[in-house]
Amino acid sequence: MDSNTPEMLPSLENAEPIELARELVRVLDLKKARDIKLLRVADQTVIADYFIICGGTSNTNIKALAGEAEYKLSLRGVAPLRIDGYSEGQWIVLDFGSVMVHIMSRDNRDFFKLEKLWSDAEAVDISDLLLRN
Repeated sequence: MDSNTPEMLPSLENAEPIELARELVRVLDLKKARDIKLLRVADQTVIADYFIICGGTSNTNIKALAGEAEYKLSLRGVAPLRIDGYSEGQWIVLDFGSVMVHIMSRDNRDFFKLEKLWSDAEAVDISDLLLRN
């Protein structure tokens, strides 16, 4: 059996927030999310420890990215507490408690500028996780 099959991957149920965030970045990158950013926001808000912000190319692509993140993490024992924006497919937020994933259309990302809004947050280097630099 391949070591990447779900049966062989360890559970993330009790994972540290950074482990969960890093796995979500890997999943989103493999599904071809655009311009992925990982921000440590724990010092700025009680909402979450980390925000992942990334882009999709269309409503269908944004929904596929959200679906893949939800599915792959569920295989590891973690499900989002809430999902918002799925029906519109322009800006989907998956709330994993300690990690919030924002998957946005280009227009919404350019308009809302989350990276600028959270500019006081620490940008986490994820270059070692990205297959598509």
